[in-house]
Amino acid sequence: MNNSEIQRVALILLDQFSLIAYTSTIEPIRLANRVLGKDFYSWKTYSLDGAGVQASNGCTVSVDGSIADLDDADITLICSGVDVERTPLPRELGTRLRKLNSRGRTYGAVCTGAYVLARFNLLDGRRCTIHWENLRSFREEFPDIEVSGDLFAIDRNCITCAGGMAALDMMLRVIAIQHGAYLAHEVAEVALYQNMRSGESAQRHDLESRTGISNIKILDAIRIMDLHIEDPLSCQQLAMTVSLSPRQLERLFRRHFDCTPGQYYLKLRLETARDLLRRTNRAVLDVAIACGFASTSHFTKCYRERYHCTPTEERQSYFWAQGGRKPSRAAVAPARIVTAP
Repeated sequence: MNNSEIQRVALILLDQFSLIAYTSTIEPIRLANRVLGKDFYSWKTYSLDGAGVQASNGCTVSVDGSIADLDDADITLICSGVDVERTPLPRELGTRLRKLNSRGRTYGAVCTGAYVLARFNLLDGRRCTIHWENLRSFREEFPDIEVSGDLFAIDRNCITCAGGMAALDMMLRVIAIQHGAYLAHEVAEVALYQNMRSGESAQRHDLESRTGISNIKILDAIRIMDLHIEDPLSCQQLAMTVSLSPRQLERLFRRHFDCTPGQYYLKLRLETARDLLRRTNRAVLDVAIACGFASTSHFTKCYRERYHCTPTEERQSYFWAQGGRKPSRAAVAPARIVTAP
């Protein structure tokens, strides 16, 4: 990237995009211009059809044009949010992104936008990230793509972040690459942002903070459960891995969660299943197997007991039963390697 020229940033807003991710992308470059008293960055926003776009919080944001008006920006980012799987994606969007890629321009996504890039085959051979709520379903949908739970990822000319405040961290890193760490730190100070985080930082709070429990044995057991959703361990196996007897482990779970380890484990597996049913078009049997159920009948019984509907009914109330179709994945032009100055 040429530091002597203005960097043109294009943001493509999809329906129900994350407003906090959108503003966290723009504000760092606005502040960079302010700190230096010079326009190092310019930005425009686009929608699929040129009309204003409603964010997930109900606010509508006006745009500068449609994707048909998208010119040769230096950085182009997809900004999406909840229910990204339900958003119809016109073929023209993929065509324009591929052209930018072929020219060596930087492209990427914030929040759940990596899902869109994957649909257009723009993440093959690239390391990326996505919001943690979408991480497991993304891996199921695109098993060949290297996706992590990091805050943000920069892989050559492809940049992605998990959304929220992670967009601020990613753009501060972009500013540091292009104009030096000093400017990134000054921008962070103006934004009253005390701790600039690296891309490798974890998205979620640690398990102890999320559960309010400090018992190491329970925390280790939950981590192991989460790693073995598809091939669930027995209570005895679980107890052995944390060096407890099954009776001791059960006492701990009853004390802290008012349930047995098996009941807690089943809840985790069913939560995962619900996420896959809502976010992917995988067959119900495939979802059942991915969550450790040997048959659809057992899966359906457990699912109905927890959510008061069957897996099929869950899906019928969601996207894949509403006639949604995934676009075909087209070939991508070879990407040029972009080296940071």
